[in-house]
Amino acid sequence: MKYFIAMCALGSLFASTALSQEQPALSARIAKTLNVDGLSFKDLDSNGKLDPYEDWRLPAAERAADLVRRMTLEEKAGLMMHGTAPSVGPGAGMGVGSQYDLDRASEMIDKRKVVTFITRLSGDPAVLAGENNKLQEIAEAGRLGIPATISTDPRNHFQFVLGASVSAGAFSKWPETLGFAAIGDAALVRRFGDIARQEYRAVGIQEALSPQIDLASEPRWPRVNGTFGEDAQLAKTMAEAYVAGFQNGETGINRDSVVAVAKHWVGYGAAKDGYDSHNAYGRRSVFPGNNFAEHLIPFEGAFKAKVAGVMPTYSILEGVNLDGKPLEPVGAGYSKQLLTDLLRGKYGFDGVILSDWLITNDCKGTCLEGEKPGVKPTLNEETFGMPWGVEDLSRVDRFAKAVNAGVDQFGGVTSSDLLVEAVKDKKINEERIDQSATRILIQKFEQGLFENPYVDPETARSIVGNPTFAAEATAAQAKAMVLLDNKAKLLPVLSGKKVFLYGVDPKVAAARGFTVVATAREADFALVRLNAPYQQPHMNYFFGSRHQEGDLDFKDGNADFEAFKSAAKEVPTIVTIYLARPAILTGLRDRAGAILANFGASDEALFDVIEGKQKAQGKLPFELPSSMAEVLAQKSDVPHDTANPLYPIGFSMQY
Repeated sequence: MKYFIAMCALGSLFASTALSQEQPALSARIAKTLNVDGLSFKDLDSNGKLDPYEDWRLPAAERAADLVRRMTLEEKAGLMMHGTAPSVGPGAGMGVGSQYDLDRASEMIDKRKVVTFITRLSGDPAVLAGENNKLQEIAEAGRLGIPATISTDPRNHFQFVLGASVSAGAFSKWPETLGFAAIGDAALVRRFGDIARQEYRAVGIQEALSPQIDLASEPRWPRVNGTFGEDAQLAKTMAEAYVAGFQNGETGINRDSVVAVAKHWVGYGAAKDGYDSHNAYGRRSVFPGNNFAEHLIPFEGAFKAKVAGVMPTYSILEGVNLDGKPLEPVGAGYSKQLLTDLLRGKYGFDGVILSDWLITNDCKGTCLEGEKPGVKPTLNEETFGMPWGVEDLSRVDRFAKAVNAGVDQFGGVTSSDLLVEAVKDKKINEERIDQSATRILIQKFEQGLFENPYVDPETARSIVGNPTFAAEATAAQAKAMVLLDNKAKLLPVLSGKKVFLYGVDPKVAAARGFTVVATAREADFALVRLNAPYQQPHMNYFFGSRHQEGDLDFKDGNADFEAFKSAAKEVPTIVTIYLARPAILTGLRDRAGAILANFGASDEALFDVIEGKQKAQGKLPFELPSSMAEVLAQKSDVPHDTANPLYPIGFSMQY
């Protein structure tokens, strides 16, 4: 029979000075407990005695060393896989849904020895907490009772792209990280990280696959949205605050931490032609400005806060030399120069290096060439990959090369058998495997997961997105907005006026005392929401169909642009534009009465700003170019370097 025990002996101290600690809370559904010297411990391997790795009084490193000695090669290889928690129903191939497929999860944990998973479940926080408890129960039943670590892509923002972020759902909804850069307040970023940490831990998530601290030097790049912009020193400050918030301090991992994974090491933002290296056609970052050093600066903030994880970029870096030698033309997950020499050597990073997803898989057929016209591109994590620069190696040899380069854990795969094969073929020393296993286990011990991996579903429901957190998030949405223009002096707007809306909820406007009219001609003013323009020239690729690529200017025929022009002909118009990446606003500036940039703002937050109840305090975290000709002339690795920007980096106005 399953059972759950929770014990907490507050103030109980062991007599030995060397082992003196307070009794932690214990929770178990499978393991029995041992009583030693008046204290309680979990008998995770069911041998009836207290082993060093079960003794919470010992340092994490000592416990990890003991556990690694007890593990088989297969179990250590399983530790080095970071799989996708399998789900049921539509989207199951990517782990999307509201419930786990427990049969498949059991197969991963029991047979492949995998105990780290990304979750892509969404929905009610109590349900998510309960599902994560089920994974922990399967893990606890394993031979050594090693708890699961459950990770997530960011889930507290507006934009979400499968494979990069998750819909916020019930979680507090903050501006994008670009918005935090616009505000420029490190204390606010740390507060956000602390709130997200509490929400994650409440539902049983212990690892954040963030922050994304790539320097956004190429304005066409579709992943600018997840960064802190193109000011390296500001990104450094924001990175330190973000990590400190998630990890519950700047001294390393503790029982209340969420492990932060800084990404993507390094140079990802210098994407050639702006195309992203999730895609075969965008696998390269280029450095014509010889500016690689500036791309390192944001990571220094994460290192200062003792970030626990680092994720290498997919990209192959061209035009970069280290110690007088050009980089090997491989993705960073295979680069000994970037991982061992630079990251571990120069920067002294001693945490876990987690590869980006699927770097050891093959990329063939539609992965390379795209789907046929009329066929929706699909992704199966077992048959899709990003093995840039090592396409000709076998999968076993890819695992060996990545581990020998410095990788500790492999994202998106559960092929532990191939790693075992690489060791047995003497392509990797088992001592090297022990190093990675130890690093991974130390973090699990430091987080207290061996003692208490379970969460309370009802507590999760009360913490996630609670009114206090939600109010702080909405206030931040408003603060992050940037006033770019107010030449018609439309702002602030007094309630009671007649307004024509495009892309804005009329119920919100009516609740604020405005009269919503059907046509712009009837209105006193118009309020129009736009998205930064983009094209999708690679709709036949899985990520290309989801990424915002191409030119940054509005083209005639763009539905949003035409709606704006139509309204602006009739009535003074306020336009707010969501900047997922820089936009060229030359076509808007002469027509709009006021322009507000936003980085994720609800209609409530928007009305707070246009009514003057909350000031737009943001400054542009990147420049807004004046033309595509200038974008084409800029260097992909050099930030804010167009010759005549329409709005320079740091621009803002007040009213």
